[in-house]
Amino acid sequence: MARDSEETRFWRIAGAGAAFQGGSAAVDSATVVASLVHMLTGSALAVGYASAVLRLGWLLPQLFVGYLAGRTERRMPFYAVGAYGRAIAVALIGLLLWWGADWPPVPLALALLALWSIYAFISGVVAVPYNDIVGRAIPSERRSRMLAWRFFGGGILAVLVAGLLRLALNTMPPLTAYALIFGLGAGLMIVSATLFVSAGEPPAVATAPRDRSADLAAFLREGLSTLRQDRRFRLYLIFQWLGAATLMALPFYVVMAARQGLGAAEVGTMLAAQTFGALASNPVWGRIGDHTGKLRLLQIVAVVRMGPPVLVLMLAAMDSGLAGYAVLFFLIGAMMNGVTIGYLGFLMEISPDDRRPAYSAWFNSFAAPAALAPLLGGALAGVIAIEAVFIVAIFAALAQIAVGLRLSQG
Repeated sequence: MARDSEETRFWRIAGAGAAFQGGSAAVDSATVVASLVHMLTGSALAVGYASAVLRLGWLLPQLFVGYLAGRTERRMPFYAVGAYGRAIAVALIGLLLWWGADWPPVPLALALLALWSIYAFISGVVAVPYNDIVGRAIPSERRSRMLAWRFFGGGILAVLVAGLLRLALNTMPPLTAYALIFGLGAGLMIVSATLFVSAGEPPAVATAPRDRSADLAAFLREGLSTLRQDRRFRLYLIFQWLGAATLMALPFYVVMAARQGLGAAEVGTMLAAQTFGALASNPVWGRIGDHTGKLRLLQIVAVVRMGPPVLVLMLAAMDSGLAGYAVLFFLIGAMMNGVTIGYLGFLMEISPDDRRPAYSAWFNSFAAPAALAPLLGGALAGVIAIEAVFIVAIFAALAQIAVGLRLSQG
């Protein structure tokens, strides 16, 4: 009976992740949102902001959520607030695009970015309870497999979303098409939240009251102390900062495609290629993570991170068309899937069972400033040239490879 319960929980958690993956594809910051913001504003800085605020909003709330979650026995209520809250925010964006189709571009873009910022910060409430609940519910040797199933199912949904986006952009006014896709994303996120909540929450590992920080300031000081004392935690944070620097280029690949004549209708194709890349790489990342370890997975993905910025510079030099960018986004999809599986798996691995919410909160809060990297990318594109963003990403990837080798030394 207990085994059946564990299997049910495994598949509900994987299904919740798959539904969210499909929903997040509908609002993908590297393709859908970047293309929409660029269409409305023509500004590289605005495109960079949309990507940066998504990452910043994901990371910043985690210090507060981690502190509060560590003082309660149940973390599921935190998850429910964040998961259903972000679905509502996405639905509101869909309504804005539907009803605001006749608005001037600037007010519409400002309203869009305001709601997108709200979505980003509500999403950040989810991370700590999700990591803790999954860490307790799924044994270490099955986590990479669960994540791989999550991304496999999510990839299938994302392919359908990409096909619908392509069809909508070909047959509807652009803003109406985007409104439809955001509405679909909101629906999938509601399904995701409902599946995860229905999976239930295993009993938390008890933490003695004397081991809990008295207030938020003490909780932060404890995190800084952990950062000084825990070498793997510290190196992994540096590794994550460098990873963020490589990802500063992420929203600008679609901008580069637009500069080479690819329009909104091609966004669906690029999203589909990105989704197929994630889907095809799932078995590879899952096997590497479970059989050779989460660190090895991170190290391999660090090497793969160099591929997209190198390839986009080659495509620009060759004045490539849609086929070249489909290959590029296929590689981006595979890379980002490996980044996510490796990041979640290794953070769970280095976090003590009784301190997992605290470790997640500290790590993501200390990594938060790196989320501003796409804003730096927007500034580089505006002041120098968009190619400078990709060159910086290549050097950051090389530095991350070096830090990844140090991580393996203990």
